[in-house]
Amino acid sequence: MSKQKNKKSTPAQQQYQRLASDTEPKRPVFVNCLRAFLVGGIICLLGECIRQAFIAYGGFSEKEAGNPTVAVLVILSVILTSFGVYDKIAQWAGAGTAVPVTGFANSVASSAIEHRSEGLVLGVGAGMFQLAGPVIVFGTVAAFIIGIIYAVFVPGFAGGGH
Repeated sequence: MSKQKNKKSTPAQQQYQRLASDTEPKRPVFVNCLRAFLVGGIICLLGECIRQAFIAYGGFSEKEAGNPTVAVLVILSVILTSFGVYDKIAQWAGAGTAVPVTGFANSVASSAIEHRSEGLVLGVGAGMFQLAGPVIVFGTVAAFIIGIIYAVFVPGFAGGGH
């Protein structure tokens, strides 16, 4: 509790705050960081294994293998979310499951599952875009701005300068 709030508290409230903070269990920061690191690393390792499989067995180049790898990771994340497995892993690993593509897929799928009782369009569809909408809008606006900057500052990009 901040000192500013503490000054406005009564002595009984201050005593209660001290008692509460003394009895609160200490967070295992090192263990939480280790779990996050291990699970995040395992997710990334799985992604790299999938990518290498696309290269070795699918005939993809290193550049081409990225897109199907992301698609497989998203599908796996949504399947694990729908069975409630991803959430259990996230409870144990914490931030380690927030690896961008799988964490985002989990968030969107969780939102859709949560709103499914409201119907397919207004429930599932709208529920997914409550989270995904701002991300998509930001990505679109950022891509537009970067495209304009690229067109202005890269010679020959916008059809000029031979």
